[in-house]
Amino acid sequence: MNAVLLIAHAPLAHALRECALHVFADAGDDIGALDVDAHEPPEQTLARAQALRARWGERPVLVLTDVLGATPCNVAQRLADGERTQLLAGVNLPMLLRAITYRAEPLAAMAQRALDGGVRGVVAVAPAVATEPALKGAA
Repeated sequence: MNAVLLIAHAPLAHALRECALHVFADAGDDIGALDVDAHEPPEQTLARAQALRARWGERPVLVLTDVLGATPCNVAQRLADGERTQLLAGVNLPMLLRAITYRAEPLAAMAQRALDGGVRGVVAVAPAVATEPALKGAA
């Protein structure tokens, strides 16, 4: 079973982990979170990320970060080897939920499903039309 490591600007990583555990309460051992504080040196962040990655040993890990080019992603790039550890940037909740759903698949397939879920999870939604009497009077 693959693991997921979230590395993002504080407090996003832990917030996404908590949202995911709301849906997948049994996945706690498979999801790690590292919040990157604004003033933390990158070397310190990398050391914390390596310690989190090490907790899964040889298990494959999908690393999800928030912003390409920012410190969390730059640190994550130093973890990713393309084989046991892959990296996706631009994490959102649909991406994370898809990753967890397919964590039993090979890492490359899991990463692709997560990427697809993240992209498909961003949609324009039309305004709701109030048709029920209770909604018409609500302001």
